[in-house]
Amino acid sequence: MSAPAITPVFVRLKLSLLRNGLRQSGGRKAAYITSAVFALLFAVLQLIGLIALRGHAHAESVVVLAVAVLGLGWAVMPLFFPSGDETLDPTRLVMLPLRPRPLVRALLTASLVGIGPLFTLCLLVGSVVAVARGGAAFAVGAVAVVLALLVCVALARAVAAANVRLLTSRKGRDLAVLSGLVIAIGAQIVNFGAQRLGASGLGELAPAAGVLQWVPPASAIGAVHAVSEGSYGPAAAQLALSAGALVALLALWSRHLTRLMTSPDGSTLPSAESAAKERSSTGLARLLPAGRTGTVMDRSLRYVWRDPKTKAAWVTSLAIGLIVPVFNAWQGTGSVYFACFAAGMLGIQMYNQFGQDTSAFWMVALTISSTRDAYVELRARAYALLLITLPYATLVTVLTTAMLGDWRRLPEALGLSFALLGAMLATGAWTSARFPYSIPQEGYKNVAPGQTGLAWISIFGGMMAAALLCAPVIALTIWLNVSADGDDWTWLLLPAGTAYGAVLTAAGLKLAAPRTARRLPEILAAVSKG
Repeated sequence: MSAPAITPVFVRLKLSLLRNGLRQSGGRKAAYITSAVFALLFAVLQLIGLIALRGHAHAESVVVLAVAVLGLGWAVMPLFFPSGDETLDPTRLVMLPLRPRPLVRALLTASLVGIGPLFTLCLLVGSVVAVARGGAAFAVGAVAVVLALLVCVALARAVAAANVRLLTSRKGRDLAVLSGLVIAIGAQIVNFGAQRLGASGLGELAPAAGVLQWVPPASAIGAVHAVSEGSYGPAAAQLALSAGALVALLALWSRHLTRLMTSPDGSTLPSAESAAKERSSTGLARLLPAGRTGTVMDRSLRYVWRDPKTKAAWVTSLAIGLIVPVFNAWQGTGSVYFACFAAGMLGIQMYNQFGQDTSAFWMVALTISSTRDAYVELRARAYALLLITLPYATLVTVLTTAMLGDWRRLPEALGLSFALLGAMLATGAWTSARFPYSIPQEGYKNVAPGQTGLAWISIFGGMMAAALLCAPVIALTIWLNVSADGDDWTWLLLPAGTAYGAVLTAAGLKLAAPRTARRLPEILAAVSKG
């Protein structure tokens, strides 16, 4: 007697997971429905736009690149959003008597249920319509759409199966939180590419499309265009590449499934050597000052390295602080003053200092019994931030200046950066004591429910105050640049900005310390809310 087919069971399971997830709360249902409506609306508009490209000279380049980017998105989606689909974790099925091949077939079919596959289908159909000419091309296009869709889904599943141990561990959650970095960098790259296309036209895409049309899943769409041009040999080769990629991905997925089903999970068990190394004191800790200052600095730096949310915020700020001035300088449209963006992005890390500790702040609060203790605590946290920010802001400013070749303005750009950093440290220390809020440890939210207003006041109010505090240095910079003899004295902006930033930092810490000491119970209640 043959075993019953499990594919319909898995499809019903996927539908049940979607339905039961929407029943958990009205907010989740509203968020899902809203995101689905926007995704489908964008898919329909994209479909219409691709169809409108039909007959355009560079339609093939656009659709090939679009499908290539789509495939890349399917590849990285499981790494950065592992909780988006509960069926991505095959370890939930290890106790069931299932063989790899039927399981792969069932999971592949179930993976075609959802908004993502429907969005992908719309884009692929629009791509085929944009480049297909003639009955043979449309016939190949029907095969290409199926192949490309299956390659995308199989790619996501294979990546998830290969990294499922990582994705369910603490390091995997760290990786997921860092998705903001990828989005930030991707946005800047897209912006740069859009500006280049606006200046040079779609013809700039041709060289990249010529390469990517041989890379699955874009090769399937390349085959449709090849048939439209009468090149049946290249079209067959491109279809064969897509089919071969699908077979390889399914085989890889099956192999990883077999390993997951039959081998124990030792990915989260550290070796004795690594555990001993973890317990030992780091070299940096030995270089820090003695007493409370060094202890607090060491703790703050460990948060940057170990805490997922803190690490994500720092890495994102470091990346954006470099990308914005460097990309603008690369295009020849930037200014050395854009380098202040690095100091501004990292200065934000001073805001909500106690919220970064979450409920563990009670251990810090126990050690603060006076204004002096609060001052040393805040000062040490500022020192830890400066340990990274000062050399980084200097490096970004020098790099931007070198790319623009405007070395005369290096001292004033550095002076402005240091003044801005000092102002943000000052306002950040004060708002940390006045408007603390909790940062949830789980999920992707950075503010606990009900505290969004506090976060806006703390960050954006503090940034506006920092900008006002920098007004004297900005005014001095403008005056020296418009003055007849000012160019001979712009070098003074470096020591003046540095000294002004140091004074602002010291004043901000002095003002924030007594408020911190008085409001410890309120701060503890606020940061422990999430």
